[in-house]
Amino acid sequence: MAALCLRKLIHQATRNETSCISKYLDIPLVQTMQKTTFSQALMVMAGAKRRLMFVPTKSFCTTEEAEKKPEGKKKKTNAQKTFGSIGRKIPQRILHVISENGNSLGNMLRGDVIRLMNERDLKLVPLRENEEPPVYRLMTGKQIHEEQLKRREKQKASSKAGPVQLKELTFSVAIAKHDLETKIRQIQQWIDKKHHVRISVQQRNVADGPEKMLALFDQIVKTMPEKATYLSQPRVIKEGRSTCVLRHMSDKEASEYRKMEKEKQTDLLNKESGNETTESSELQ
Repeated sequence: MAALCLRKLIHQATRNETSCISKYLDIPLVQTMQKTTFSQALMVMAGAKRRLMFVPTKSFCTTEEAEKKPEGKKKKTNAQKTFGSIGRKIPQRILHVISENGNSLGNMLRGDVIRLMNERDLKLVPLRENEEPPVYRLMTGKQIHEEQLKRREKQKASSKAGPVQLKELTFSVAIAKHDLETKIRQIQQWIDKKHHVRISVQQRNVADGPEKMLALFDQIVKTMPEKATYLSQPRVIKEGRSTCVLRHMSDKEASEYRKMEKEKQTDLLNKESGNETTESSELQ
């Protein structure tokens, strides 16, 4: 009985080894070795090893390759995150919270923040997540919408406005009226594009003093109300030559300019009405 079991085991081992050799070494030994003994099989394998040729092939099974996952196309991540609510999925446990009115509520636990959101019907918006603790703000839906519109408009303005360029013009103080109007139109186009404009005026003769050149600069600026102002005030850089740099007004400067002009007109009307009253009283 023991001899029969041993013979079966030897036969099974011979079949397994033979199938492995024929599968991975491309040696047709299945049919020939099924009816051989284990010792004969070893002799056949030894003879096969002598005529083996090593050919570079891919490994058929490794743990690393089994664990590897096929690399797909990497998703492009947005360089700038969109401004909006993160809902109630707050990754941090402790937050520094700012109220909807802009007041600091200090550091709060995540559960307290969620409870406050439910009580006031507010949304949580991340401001500075990289700080410790991260800074979040409670906002209403209307506040979030208005802030998104502001950021969108700001982004559009920054994309439209290219890099500031410095343009230059040089002409004589005795320039003809038609030529001066042409130069002013060119300056207006540059100012509308938010460029800086350096204007240089040359003195033609002794009679054209610095006062005449400065008056010419003021004349050019007055043709562009609510647009152009001095970046660099007019100055004499060398004898017979003056220069200045113009730039576009900011929105704040333009509103202040309109306010000043309105005040000037009001003062002028008051003076005219006062003169008329004085004249009428003298006539009486």
